[in-house]
Amino acid sequence: MIGRTEVIQRLSEDIRDRRLITIHGPGGIGKTTTATALAHALLPKFDNAVSFIDLGVIHDPNSIPGALVSALSIPVQSTDTSSAVVNFLRDRRMLLILDSCEHMIDPIANLTERIIQEALSVNIIATSREALRIEGEHVHQLSPLESPPEGEELTVEQTLSFPAAHLLIERATASNHLFEVDNRDAPVIAEICQGLDGIALAIELAAVRIGSHGLRETAELLGQRMKLSWRGRRTAQPRHQTMTAMLDWSYNLIESSEQTVLRRLSVFTGSFTLDAAQAVAADDTLDLVRVTNALEQLVSKSLVSTSMLLEGSIRYRLLDTTRAYASAKLEDTTELTAIKLRHSSYWLNRLQRTQANRAVTGYSPGDDIVIGDLGNIRAALEHCFSDSGDAAVGVVLAAASAPVFITFSLLSECCRWTEQALSVLTEEARGLQCEMELQAAYGHSVMFTRGNSNTALAALTRALQLAEALNNRFYQFRLLSDLHMFRLRTGRFHETLVLAERAKAVADEIGDPVGLSAAHRLLSNSHHLVGDQIKARSYLEIWQPPPSQVQDTSAFNASRVPRIGLSRVLWIMGYPDQAVEAARKADLEAINVKSPVPVSIVNIWGSSVLGWIGDWDAVNERAERLIKFARKYSLEPHINIGHGIKGAVLIHGGEIDRGIELLHTALLKLRADRYEMYAPGLSLYLAEGLEHAGRLEEALSVVDETIAIVNSNGGSAESPEFLRVKGAILVKIGNLAEAEVCLRNSLDLAERQSALSWQLRTSTSLANLKISQGSIDEARTNLSRLYNRFTEGFQTSDLIAAKRVLDAIDPTPVSKLKKSPKERNL
Repeated sequence: MIGRTEVIQRLSEDIRDRRLITIHGPGGIGKTTTATALAHALLPKFDNAVSFIDLGVIHDPNSIPGALVSALSIPVQSTDTSSAVVNFLRDRRMLLILDSCEHMIDPIANLTERIIQEALSVNIIATSREALRIEGEHVHQLSPLESPPEGEELTVEQTLSFPAAHLLIERATASNHLFEVDNRDAPVIAEICQGLDGIALAIELAAVRIGSHGLRETAELLGQRMKLSWRGRRTAQPRHQTMTAMLDWSYNLIESSEQTVLRRLSVFTGSFTLDAAQAVAADDTLDLVRVTNALEQLVSKSLVSTSMLLEGSIRYRLLDTTRAYASAKLEDTTELTAIKLRHSSYWLNRLQRTQANRAVTGYSPGDDIVIGDLGNIRAALEHCFSDSGDAAVGVVLAAASAPVFITFSLLSECCRWTEQALSVLTEEARGLQCEMELQAAYGHSVMFTRGNSNTALAALTRALQLAEALNNRFYQFRLLSDLHMFRLRTGRFHETLVLAERAKAVADEIGDPVGLSAAHRLLSNSHHLVGDQIKARSYLEIWQPPPSQVQDTSAFNASRVPRIGLSRVLWIMGYPDQAVEAARKADLEAINVKSPVPVSIVNIWGSSVLGWIGDWDAVNERAERLIKFARKYSLEPHINIGHGIKGAVLIHGGEIDRGIELLHTALLKLRADRYEMYAPGLSLYLAEGLEHAGRLEEALSVVDETIAIVNSNGGSAESPEFLRVKGAILVKIGNLAEAEVCLRNSLDLAERQSALSWQLRTSTSLANLKISQGSIDEARTNLSRLYNRFTEGFQTSDLIAAKRVLDAIDPTPVSKLKKSPKERNL
């Protein structure tokens, strides 16, 4: 007995006040085992007067009283055995265990009710796949054994703390004493338990296979329906020898209409709603009322399970073993193709209905597709694009489901299905809304999963052309936002200004405040990245809109995390403390954003700010978080950026060679994906690493190449820093004249961009150069002037470095140069 301790304790207490308890649940879940353990636990309470009656071996209703007579050793002297049983029990205190009541539920229920009414000191525990539904019955729904959750990285010890996993490995070890597991096996153990739904019998049958074949091989066999024929213990009851035998027992007990509905429901993967069941299972021979009644009976007989969502709606589900059994039955009929077509058509209509509902007043989020529906949508798409499916339905279904995959951050799947749909798109469908939706989703998903390829650009451009031809303003804004992102990622920042202005014009036409706010965000990012920080900040400061006037704001995703850019703008303009606070608030905003792309960007941009202020421990934490998060959602370019940031951390931590190697690899991958947005900044870290390693010519080559690429794209907000780093390398090479030119050009450019922090950093480098040349007054004047313009951030690396230089020039007046507001108040 594993995993039922709490159940035994609870039922042992309940039996004091409840004379009849039915342990209810599907076959194989452990009802008999639980009842047997409960009987042993209750022996002292009933002075050993406990009797177990296996009714599963009885096939004649008239033999049921006789089974009790035999088990209780009752001397019967009349033909009325039922009365003889009741009379025998009438004055006795004892506990009866009536096992396996479902196959003759009515006569067993009648006799049980009579015993409860007339033998007032008798308690009964029944086990049944269907409740007795008699007076005084208290039903205990026996839950499956708890399995390790999906998607969590657990150690093998943590995995085995779940009863289903514990049972699996305990039984596997019993069948092969040499069997051992470690942390690498934990995900496979979890997968097996989840695939078997925590059904104890199924787990025990699988455990025997593990002893023979191993964990991974058994996990693969589970997907081949072999679990239905696996044999268990020789001493088990015949219906528990295999899963097929167990399910045959249940299947043969239900009516023909219920068998038909069960077979048809096997096309569902995961959970489904009542209207879904009706749409798929009902036809000319089985109307909606009969389907609903049959479903109700299947639930009561534990062949279909139910769960309730937060909004109160009921969803249904076939356990995987039951579904595999019913699916095999469906394949033996001639209606398989028709049922799968009805299933696909239902999901197409459901998706289209959901999209339409989003645009009307009174839209309820309860109408939305939930994550539990994804398995059915996938199954419908698989069928449509199969040899026996309807590709035309598949094309429309792929277009309708693409927003769902994007919403749930399944960009790789979105890419797969839209690509397949576009490959079979007919000439008649080209130029219509369906193609626009497919091209838009395909271009979006390709950009974020495969890089900034011509394929992604062509798809997004084609979709925008169609959106303009169809006068679909929401799609126009969405596509302009995606194209804006594409140009940002490829480093062509000046081109994004044109796209942002176009998006602003479309947002003005739509007239929705959320759209206008999203347009401001696009404009702010563009101005920030080309170096106009004043305009960038002005657009961000008017970001907060009143409530949206439209229900579907998915076109305006650009407005999701406004402080992503604000933190960088504030740092560059000379407000380090405010920049860190804005980055912190962006982190909080990102918690409420379900889309992984903005969350990744929050980590990337936040890392840059934290690196600029010199908090490399925080940068390292963000880099590791980014890599893990990007891997989860298959955002390959963001994984590479995370590795690049990690390389910068290693360089600043003194592990220069490892850092250089990691940065070099990350940059190669990013440039292969044409991802230039972050490549220049990472290249600077690479150049600094090469400089620290004494590889000055290589460092200078990297900087020159970076400057050339950035200038060819129209420059960037980091251009002053590129020039400063080049100047610093030239100083070490010994080319002081050219170094000074680079540093002064950096200062001029930073001043034009209102980039006070870049100015201070460059001025510090220039002051060091002038000090080495003996021009101390010039060094002091220029650096102190910039230092005095700061009102915050005095504990950040650049201000500390500047103050150190000033202290070295003239320690006396430095203490008077700048005091914090707190010091001034004192």
